[in-house]
Amino acid sequence: MSTRPLRTRLVLTIGGFGAVTLAVCLLAPLVGSTPISLSRAFSRTIPYADNVDAQIFFVARLPRVLTGALVGAALAAAGAVLQALFRNPLAAPETLGVSAGAALGAILAITFGADMRLGPLAPVPLASLVGALSAMSVVYLLASATRRALSTSVLLLAGVALNAFISAMILFVQYLADFTQTYRAVRWLIGDLDVGAFAPIAAALPLVLVAFAIFATLPGALNLLSLGPDAAAARGVDVARAQRLAFVSSSLATSAAVSLAGPVAFIGIIVPHLVRLVVGVDHRLVLPAAALFGAAFLIICDLIARTIISPVELPVGIVTAVIGGPFFLWLLVRRR
Repeated sequence: MSTRPLRTRLVLTIGGFGAVTLAVCLLAPLVGSTPISLSRAFSRTIPYADNVDAQIFFVARLPRVLTGALVGAALAAAGAVLQALFRNPLAAPETLGVSAGAALGAILAITFGADMRLGPLAPVPLASLVGALSAMSVVYLLASATRRALSTSVLLLAGVALNAFISAMILFVQYLADFTQTYRAVRWLIGDLDVGAFAPIAAALPLVLVAFAIFATLPGALNLLSLGPDAAAARGVDVARAQRLAFVSSSLATSAAVSLAGPVAFIGIIVPHLVRLVVGVDHRLVLPAAALFGAAFLIICDLIARTIISPVELPVGIVTAVIGGPFFLWLLVRRR
């Protein structure tokens, strides 16, 4: 496959992974602890109030599948971009503190503002988004203080320090919370796709679209940045601009994803490595493959989460962590 022209390989990549993702998206809403009839769900002769199949399909399952597709695609693509930016196969969206900032915003909303509503949108996703964007701004300002190219070492260290600080703040807020608030916070921190409506998806979608529009301009620069900033600059890449675009776009995608589903772990590590085993290391192929397979992978993980001990539904973050933990250890051994 590597000897074929890039256009052919791109068509095969998008076609193959796109077919898998489409099949998963079509089948996943039909599977669950309660069997449903698709014809009955779309029936116009049965009033919606009496149509249990339609309520399960359009309220419980379809928003969940769409959320999984959006979150999985965003986290997987962001992980691929960050691994190229840091030249580190273990880099992930959680590295920069954006997920931790989103978590702090959500915990504050759950503890102190859970009864407030801003229009049709719940306060927890909005507070999570604000927290993520605030963390992104702090890390960006620290790493770009010299007004030259972003320092990847400063990015990494700032992310580690911010993660530690925000984790302490989350513990402090949970200490002040009551039992019910703490339980809700812990459930959110595990990661879950049960949004139950389309409004949160619509609110997160613009950020994801902006992030993916920037991703589309990056593959060539990421291929050269993987060789190092000096090598990239020698080949005509505006290193500072490429680094800033990579950081901002991956942070926006992560912010939107975490505001929807909480900090779902390991998607940004697992998926980029899996697709590289199939398509190679060219980011012109890796980024679309990661986005498509990330969507399918998270939907499948959520399908496992809601059926493995049916009728009890697990948060999807448990399944991704169970899969991702051993995979992460394998990466460490392989890297060594």
